[in-house]
Amino acid sequence: MYINVLGAGLAGCEAAWQIAERGVNVRLYEMKPNKKTPAHKSNDFCELVCSNSLKAARLESAAGLLKYEMRKLGSLLISVADGCRVPAGGALAVDRDIFSSGVTEKIKNHPLIEVVGSEVTEIPDDAVTVVATGPLTSKPLAEKISLMCGGELNFFDAAAPIITAESIDTDCTFTASRYDRGEDAYINCPMNKEEYEIFHSALVSAERAPRHDVDVMNPKVYEGCMPVEILAQRGLDTLRFGPMKPVGLRDPKTGHRPWAVLQLRTENSEKSMYNLVGFQTNLKFSEQKRVFGLIPALKNAEYVRYGVMHRNTFINSPKILNADFSMRSAPNIFFAGQMTGVEGYMESASSGLIAGINAVRRLKGMKSIILPKETMIGALSDYVSNSQTKDFQPMGANLGILPPLEINIRDKRERAAEYAKRSLECIDRISEDI
Repeated sequence: MYINVLGAGLAGCEAAWQIAERGVNVRLYEMKPNKKTPAHKSNDFCELVCSNSLKAARLESAAGLLKYEMRKLGSLLISVADGCRVPAGGALAVDRDIFSSGVTEKIKNHPLIEVVGSEVTEIPDDAVTVVATGPLTSKPLAEKISLMCGGELNFFDAAAPIITAESIDTDCTFTASRYDRGEDAYINCPMNKEEYEIFHSALVSAERAPRHDVDVMNPKVYEGCMPVEILAQRGLDTLRFGPMKPVGLRDPKTGHRPWAVLQLRTENSEKSMYNLVGFQTNLKFSEQKRVFGLIPALKNAEYVRYGVMHRNTFINSPKILNADFSMRSAPNIFFAGQMTGVEGYMESASSGLIAGINAVRRLKGMKSIILPKETMIGALSDYVSNSQTKDFQPMGANLGILPPLEINIRDKRERAAEYAKRSLECIDRISEDI
């Protein structure tokens, strides 16, 4: 007996690991390195293409709660991420290369996982199958999935630039984490009012890279991955209340909060490369260098990777999937990852974890495991499978999708702590059965 897993991204690798750890053979299909998309650079599995941040680590946060639940359920990806984290204040950020190579080594060395290096153009019908081909599913397979699911929804994703550490003008920066949470993990690039307005004017008028598969003026993208130039068009202060918000930061050189701040987050353990946080973009490469160079700290920046936009795909899951991530019309086929409409790296991995567990249970004729909606994983599973949902859009971990607490707590932090306490009680009760 074996189970197919299509795609060796975060969801696929997590699903394959969960299946193999339960004593079932896995055939893991991955088209890299024979075929890559424009967003892929590495030959390794689980390549992080948009950011190296896996979001907040604090238990009293939606993202932190999700990761804690995954740890309790034996997540491979959380284990690897914990071993290659880099400073990021209150967030769990990783060295991209070490993370990908670490997951790849674990997967390839598992005795029950067979890696098949070829592109899949059909969904196999000879075994239980987990489809985790991700937001960059190749066109032939995407067309087959579209037919099977009665149509597909497309959106576009953007990645932020990466620059070298040595090219940052440190005379124009200060290190700090917002609200002094954690170590001083971010390099902050402050701007005064005049500098910001000059930058904003250049950004909204800058030339964008041409694409034939997307309206570059009004792309359909996640709000969380909106190109910075599109955000800037919404108003002069939009960036100051978004990726360039100065709240919780104070420039030691002036003693005051800056007018606007670009934060830089380290990309690797050597701290030789930094990511422009929240600066996903579709500007031409020359325009990125010109416009972002108006930020004083980046006037001489050297780019390791310019920002890019690429195609993503997700299905209308509420009409297609059960809460265990299996298809209603074909129960032996499971979907996992961003294709299901979960937004974010760890959200994708968590769906792979649940899909993998339930694929094994389906193979063995056992009842599916569906986590309570009081847990973050359970709430996300419910969100993507709720047949009453209209105008379905991707969703990341957030406290708003959890059922309300029985008691009214006004303090935001206390309320988050109570959500976390309730979730952990649920996970502790059921984790032994999983």
